[in-house]
Amino acid sequence: MNLIFLGDVVGKGGRAAVVKLLPELKKEFGAQFAVVNGENSAAGAGLSASCVNELLTVAEVVTGGDHTWDQKEFPREIVSLDRVVRPANFSVRHPGKGWGIFQHPGSGEVAVISLVGKVFMRDSAYCPFETVEKILGELPSRIKTVVVDFHAEATSEKLAMGRFLDGRVTAVFGTHTHVQTADAQVFPGGTAYITDAGMCGADFSILGREVPAVLEKFTVGLPNRLPVVEKGLFRVDGAAVSYDHLTGKALKITPFSRTVEI
Repeated sequence: MNLIFLGDVVGKGGRAAVVKLLPELKKEFGAQFAVVNGENSAAGAGLSASCVNELLTVAEVVTGGDHTWDQKEFPREIVSLDRVVRPANFSVRHPGKGWGIFQHPGSGEVAVISLVGKVFMRDSAYCPFETVEKILGELPSRIKTVVVDFHAEATSEKLAMGRFLDGRVTAVFGTHTHVQTADAQVFPGGTAYITDAGMCGADFSILGREVPAVLEKFTVGLPNRLPVVEKGLFRVDGAAVSYDHLTGKALKITPFSRTVEI
């Protein structure tokens, strides 16, 4: 069986690119299940119910990250969004769920877990390693396919998580840095891994933001707005994973990057 994971969606243009390209990507890779990190989908900062529902017209699950609560209404909205998972190692007092079991049309059930890193991240969170260990202990034994979105800054922390989970989950997808890495591989234990899946955002941008504004930020140093690029050529980055649904072991991971005019 096959599944698809897409990197961080940035803004309205990123959402539009996903809606246009994900159905084609599903056909290309023979995938019936897709997970999308949507934590920058609401104007480049956080999520909203309307943005999530737009992404869910083509994806099966939307994951969050350190910007999950940037939109003030989302803590109230998330409780009614069954196919959204926010980082599981946020405080237990946070609304929403950090993992869930979802139906794959072709291969039964898939567990999706969202985690956020601690190294160089602005928000405090519980240990992601202890958290995922606890979740794996709670998963029903019938669940063989497990997907982890690890939203983290440090490549070392992401790679450590991949090695930590090798043989115990189907795939670990790194997110957050918006730049796709060149290390996609299947580890010896049968876990597919990539340090960062990339982003779904404007091709001519800096992490989805307008180039002149970001350059001014770096060269001048004064506080300034960093507008999201919403029109032009957009890139959709991610990876497809082939796996044995009877064992949950990954067989192949194929990173991709596609473009579309918005």
